[in-house]
Amino acid sequence: MKKIQHQINGKQFDQANATFQAVFNPATAQQIAEVALADTNVVNAAVSAALVAFDSWSQVSPANRAKRMFALHSIVSQKQNELAKAISLEHGKTHEDALGEIARALEVIEYATSIPSQLTGRYNSNVGPDIDTYSDRHALGVVAGITPFNFPAMVPLWMIPMALACGNTFILKPSERNPSAANMLAQFIGEAGFPDGVFNVVHGDKEAVNALLDHPDIDAISFVGSSSIAQSIYQRGTASGKRVQALGGAKNHMVIMPDADVRQAADALMGAAFGSAGERCMAISVAVPVGEGTANRLVDELKSRIESLKLGPSIDPSSQMGPVITQQAQDRICALIAEGETQGCKLVVDGRGASVKGYENGYWVGATLLDEVRTDMSVYQTEIFGPVLSVVRADSFEQARKLVDDHEYGNGAAIFTRDGETARSFAKQVKAGMVGVNVPIPVPVAFHSFGGWKRSLFGSHGIYGPEGIHFYTKLKTVTTRWPSGIKEGANFSFPTNSE
Repeated sequence: MKKIQHQINGKQFDQANATFQAVFNPATAQQIAEVALADTNVVNAAVSAALVAFDSWSQVSPANRAKRMFALHSIVSQKQNELAKAISLEHGKTHEDALGEIARALEVIEYATSIPSQLTGRYNSNVGPDIDTYSDRHALGVVAGITPFNFPAMVPLWMIPMALACGNTFILKPSERNPSAANMLAQFIGEAGFPDGVFNVVHGDKEAVNALLDHPDIDAISFVGSSSIAQSIYQRGTASGKRVQALGGAKNHMVIMPDADVRQAADALMGAAFGSAGERCMAISVAVPVGEGTANRLVDELKSRIESLKLGPSIDPSSQMGPVITQQAQDRICALIAEGETQGCKLVVDGRGASVKGYENGYWVGATLLDEVRTDMSVYQTEIFGPVLSVVRADSFEQARKLVDDHEYGNGAAIFTRDGETARSFAKQVKAGMVGVNVPIPVPVAFHSFGGWKRSLFGSHGIYGPEGIHFYTKLKTVTTRWPSGIKEGANFSFPTNSE
């Protein structure tokens, strides 16, 4: 049985007396590996290695840090098929979906290669009598990332390039459900010429997370996961003096106006709701058609598409959707569908009981369509994180937008319309951090930043892009004056810029 160990200080770290957790292939439900779960001693070893590496890495020029990023971009590009296969094997998503994840990760590495210009400071001469002022940004120190199962390469690479390019050293605690991608990233980072200890991987569960949150030598924590855990991470991390960005859950709505191309909207919803089996924090899980005619046409279009959707394992190139991650996830999703039916929604397409020939034991949930969903139903209030699309019918644009505004999550929202005034009003007024106009999954490109509102983000900074640079650096402002022209004698008044 394959044993997956930690990666610390540039090499495999074999934990003494380790506890191991099974790793499964979701398409077969068969165990394919086991991963070591770190205790506090392992976390301490990773922090020690990162601390030693920080002293020299933080002094490397931004231009030379960028050269390592160029090398990393090349290596990940060359080995993306290998990485995608590892992702699909442990996660279940299709190979093409895994390649898409890596493509978005490569964009962040590419953005990080621009770090010399991104860290350019400001300088002003003569802000006062013979006084000059300049400011620049400095690395924090040792930082850590705690990442989810649904994007085992992309989400870590939302964090790692930004943190390393800014001069920090990094400890990654990936999901123990699919840990192999993280170790592959450690290999690639080493091959790109990053010094030992600059990047480390610690596998584990709650004990490892708490050790990272409480360690006095870790300066910042990045987290992506559910809102309840994000809030806990934020509170515990900030209580121990850390800078924390904690991205939480979502219930993303897509409003379909009567003037929209309903067929185009249905095509967009298929990928946005059911891609990666709905296990995306930016998945559209609520469709909001405005008007009964729009709703009826949309449901008809979706029903025919869902019934022809191909469920299958990642090794089948014709598969459009794979399994969900675990048996527990499968049971939870199916229970929520049953609860929605009991509460009165209309079950248009039922994905429970789905099966794939030759893979009957896999964690399959077919694409599910629920109509006439109300806001008091659990399927509407809960982040299902599975291939379930709820249709909530609205009578007007104002009612549709209010649905988004009133929900506890504010990650993303989209609108499909041909009317510019409606689109502009929605984009300007809706209470969500990321908005799409005729774009179903509005994940920003790498030179912007990702982040939601309300209970979808705890902390002051979004992730990657300019927000990522600000999160992983601290500002220093220097005011200088040289002896020439300085008047003798003490001045007890508050300093000003007057002559």
